[in-house]
Amino acid sequence: METFIVLLTGIFGATITFFINCYLAYGPVRASSIASLATALFFYAFPNLFPDFYTHTVPLVFIGGSFIGMVSYRVMKNVWLVPLSGLVFSFFYINSASFFSGYGGALGTAACISIIVVLGFYRILRLFKLKYKKQRSL
Repeated sequence: METFIVLLTGIFGATITFFINCYLAYGPVRASSIASLATALFFYAFPNLFPDFYTHTVPLVFIGGSFIGMVSYRVMKNVWLVPLSGLVFSFFYINSASFFSGYGGALGTAACISIIVVLGFYRILRLFKLKYKKQRSL
């Protein structure tokens, strides 16, 4: 259950920040700040509402996901790539959190890696799709 909550938090953090950033036109820094502050204040105001794991982990994962949501819609032209990047970030966070222990900027680095991975796979799939269409038209 904990893993599922972490995955949903990464997806939600990226998506809500992207929405505030691009569709409400607040800009990337304000969007990330608004969403992250609201989440952190909620868990700070109600620390006994959830188990300790969620109180400490969810705000961190949400902030990392919000870094993904700071991406421009010019870079992420397909909206579904943002939640997918949030999912990749969450998997990355779950599997490598101990690797980045003591390393400053770990959340931003993981968010950047997640965006690069998703965009890379997306572009590779587009290239294969174009190549396949050319072969079929011959």
